[in-house]
Amino acid sequence: MKNPKRIRKYLFISLLSLITILIFLETGFVIWNTTDPSKTCASCHEIRSSYENWAVSAHRETDCKTCHGTALSSGMHGLNEKIGRVRRHMRGDTAADIRIDEKQVAKMVDLCADCHQNEFSKWLTGGHSMHFTDVFLNEEQNKKEPANEQCLRCHGMFYEGSMASLVSPLDTTGPWKIISSPHKSRYAIPCLACHSIHTPGQSRISPDYAKPGRKAYHQPPPYPKAGFYDYNKKAHSRADSLPKLQAWQKGILISDEPLMRICLQCHTPEAKHQGEPGNDHTPVGVHEGLSCVACHQPHTNNAMKSCKNCHPAISNCGLDVEKMNTSYANPESPFDIHKVSCTDCHPGFVRKQNKPE
Repeated sequence: MKNPKRIRKYLFISLLSLITILIFLETGFVIWNTTDPSKTCASCHEIRSSYENWAVSAHRETDCKTCHGTALSSGMHGLNEKIGRVRRHMRGDTAADIRIDEKQVAKMVDLCADCHQNEFSKWLTGGHSMHFTDVFLNEEQNKKEPANEQCLRCHGMFYEGSMASLVSPLDTTGPWKIISSPHKSRYAIPCLACHSIHTPGQSRISPDYAKPGRKAYHQPPPYPKAGFYDYNKKAHSRADSLPKLQAWQKGILISDEPLMRICLQCHTPEAKHQGEPGNDHTPVGVHEGLSCVACHQPHTNNAMKSCKNCHPAISNCGLDVEKMNTSYANPESPFDIHKVSCTDCHPGFVRKQNKPE
């Protein structure tokens, strides 16, 4: 018969060894997740560029694990993913740029909302908080045109599959359904469609209080806080790096305000100028040259009461602009607020030009 004392001794040593290993692993895990990222995650050259962007971004005071989690926070899926990445690295199969997948992008909406609750609540009331079901189960649109890959450029930038694996059938007769179950409750235009987490932020600089009248002139121009994620290029561009906009019709003045460049990535006809007329919201007529954000609030897209920004009293013709027969007061009005002109209400009107003295 085996010696009971020896068995207990072996069990005690085994248990002690196990506890020591667990303490060692837990200590290493804590140290890894609290150490400067430049000495841990960012020591990997594939991640270095993202770290350098984060280090000068508005989120530079937020540690990596707040958004990315840890190797264990995503369960076995996250652990397997990171182990697989190490295995590929050892084989020499390295990626030049590591991107988060669509599932992670969807999760980021909740993470963004944790800190940006006010912006998130406003976004929920706007048109950009639509789900895939709101877009691709719209009978009115589907009867006009079958869903296709180009729809994803504005209504599903991060979608990783084909349209055939998302919507069925791809025709104008229907009835239509969303094939992929996760996408029935997933947002089609998530936060990252317009916001890049690693976008460079701006340093806070106090003005010269001895010369308060010159405060505005000494402040550096603000960085745009938004951009556009290109579905085809799989890359995010800050607003001021997007190409300047030009109209097909010569002589049309378009605002060079950077945020408007984002709006017109989607709210314009397609490249062949064959989009639905309602797609084009470029201001012309009496509002030519105005930026979208001159009237539309960020996140909510609400333009109500925006007329007062420029028309505190009445219009040049002595009428209250908020009560005129335009789409501002009545969505069914034939006079689109983006295109309304003086001659729409005043046929034969000729604007008098000021003559020089």
